[in-house]
Amino acid sequence: MSAMKKIALGLALMVTACATVREEDTASWVGQPVVSLEKHPIFLTMSLVRTKASDGTEIWNYVNARNVGGCSQGGTIFGTAVNMATYSSFTNCMSSVAACNNIFYVKNGIVERYTPIGSGGARCYTDARAKPGFSGSTNIR
Repeated sequence: MSAMKKIALGLALMVTACATVREEDTASWVGQPVVSLEKHPIFLTMSLVRTKASDGTEIWNYVNARNVGGCSQGGTIFGTAVNMATYSSFTNCMSSVAACNNIFYVKNGIVERYTPIGSGGARCYTDARAKPGFSGSTNIR
């Protein structure tokens, strides 16, 4: 392998290694009003699947994936809250789809927790663009 190829490979590995979930990004959502999430420009670009836990906590999953159609029952699960059985079927199907499931736990209009979960071999990442209040232009991957 040539020296240039080794350098290029090393740089690619370093950039990939930097793509990770940062605690300060996820923690910044705790206590935020749900309107901050509803108006966030990056999450608005993703498909949203919602359900409710038995204790009343809403679970909002913003799915960052290329193709969720095969798991979405023809798109019928987007837009309204679905029951836990339907949500479970969706997540089981998504386990083989490369995606980052950006899961927010919401109670009484307030975000309690944000937990990104990779599926299908995908790795989630966060940076300042994932924080509440972001309003700039960007490209997401």
